[in-house]
Amino acid sequence: MQPARRTNPFSESVIRAQTRLAQRFGAINLAQGFPDFDPPAFMSEALSAVIARGGRHQYAITWGAPEFRTSLARKIGRQTEFEIDADRELTVTCGSTEAMLACLMSVLDPGDRLAVFSPFSRS
Repeated sequence: MQPARRTNPFSESVIRAQTRLAQRFGAINLAQGFPDFDPPAFMSEALSAVIARGGRHQYAITWGAPEFRTSLARKIGRQTEFEIDADRELTVTCGSTEAMLACLMSVLDPGDRLAVFSPFSRS
C-alpha cells in the first residue's frame, strides 16, 4: 500500500537530517534525544529522585499528556459551559501550524477547495 499522494510534498523531519549529519561528521548527536555519552552523575541522581516520586520523565503521547488535556478540558468547560471529553475531543499540538494542518487534513479530500483569508489588511 502506498501513502496518499497528498503526503508527497512532506519530507523527513529536520531532526532526522540532523542525526545523519552528526553521524557523517562524528559530532555529538543531541537532535533526537539519544546522546552517545552518559549524563553527569548529578543528572542521573536527579532523575532517580524524580522516578522515585513517580514524576514524569518521558515524552507525552502524541496528542498531549492526559493530565494536561483533562485540565484544559475543565478550563474550556468552565469558560464555555460545554462539557469537553479530553480523550475524544481534545488534541494538544506543538504549534498553530501543526494544529491547522491536522484540522485541514482531517476534513479535506484531494480536489476539495478551501478559501483562506489573510489575517491582516493592507492599507
